[in-house]
Amino acid sequence: MKDENKKPYILYVAEAIYLEIFKIKKQNNEISNIDAIERFMGTKMYEKVSSGQFHDEWFENLKDNDFIDEISGEKISKDVLRLLNLQKEAMVKQLIKFPDLYYAKSHFPLEISQRATNHLWRVCESYELWCKETKNNNLIKLNLLD
Repeated sequence: MKDENKKPYILYVAEAIYLEIFKIKKQNNEISNIDAIERFMGTKMYEKVSSGQFHDEWFENLKDNDFIDEISGEKISKDVLRLLNLQKEAMVKQLIKFPDLYYAKSHFPLEISQRATNHLWRVCESYELWCKETKNNNLIKLNLLD
């Protein structure tokens, strides 16, 4: 992987969220990006990210591999780990979920937390910005920046 195209570790969760939202959108071509984000909020992946489990599993895997990232093959510094922990805390705070705001059968939000929706939108935008800056335009699927 070229250094200029190497994805920053802070974008790993953004890419995972982005690809999951794209998968929802692809399965439902007629829905908007906002609708896809709202549907994402009812998924297991959202549960993992919003509870901190996504990062916890990643950190455990890194710890087991002596903090060597499997994708880049590089050792992740303590400063980067500290930044990723801050990212985890921000995700948990921004994506807080109120169980009684959900339909009992569908698990889709009855009232969407605007803060969570905005945060997810910004996370996806940051992924697309990285794609544009590194000329990886083929990775852009939702076209949020257009």
